[in-house]
Amino acid sequence: MTPHLIALDVDGTIVDYDGSLSESVRQVLDRLVEDGHHLVISTGRALPGALEVVHALDLKHGFVVCSNGSVVVRLDPELPLGWEMHHVVSFDPKDALEKMHKALPTALFLVEDPDLHRWASGAFPVGELAESDTLDIVDFDELLTKRATRIVMREVNGTAEEFAAAVDSLGLHEVSYSVGWSNWLDIAPDGVSKASGLALVASELGVEHVHTVGAGDGLNDIEMIEWAEHAIVMGQAKDELKVLATVVTDPVDDDGLAVALIDYFDLDESLLEATGTTNTRP
Repeated sequence: MTPHLIALDVDGTIVDYDGSLSESVRQVLDRLVEDGHHLVISTGRALPGALEVVHALDLKHGFVVCSNGSVVVRLDPELPLGWEMHHVVSFDPKDALEKMHKALPTALFLVEDPDLHRWASGAFPVGELAESDTLDIVDFDELLTKRATRIVMREVNGTAEEFAAAVDSLGLHEVSYSVGWSNWLDIAPDGVSKASGLALVASELGVEHVHTVGAGDGLNDIEMIEWAEHAIVMGQAKDELKVLATVVTDPVDDDGLAVALIDYFDLDESLLEATGTTNTRP
């Protein structure tokens, strides 16, 4: 088969929500790399969290799209760190932060700067950020002075419905944003998404759009799922994403990613018989 670009969300797609990678998924992804396909991690995670999965899958070459498309990294084992910055998009977060803070003054706020350093107005709940992430706690007003590749707003109180209503009231027209699973809002520069990052990667790799595959489970995957020629949506995803899918596969706990990729690439179904898991968190 012609080499494809295979864009994969991380949490809820490659790994479960505890960070566990099943051996079946690992073996399927290993086989696809062996067959010459381009595996591209495409995640809302910042680079440190994305690299946890890169290392777990032993990926040495190619590209990683992180921070929901604001940051694209090129992998190369010959480089001192094994990677280098390839493309970064940033914006002035002041107006968006002020609107968000006014709507939800008790929320936590995080800004990732173009150097990939992360600044936050308070500590996030344990387990929600990668342990390897660098995070400095500062006053909210200091966040207004930063340049940002991404903003996160996390409200630990209130219901999902209340959070969604507050987000709807913000009128965020000058940025791209997506609401996560648990009162979590990601904001990127206007026009930036996983899809924009992947389009750049496809161009760099010389992969025609007809040979693109995308898989995800969250609302920050909408643009990627719309962009991919063959769009795989995980079984536990919301209906808003499922209606955009080429294929709705099994949930992540049932190795849905492996099932869908075996079917599309006509791989040996015995790969699903592998047992065991690996925790991708350090």
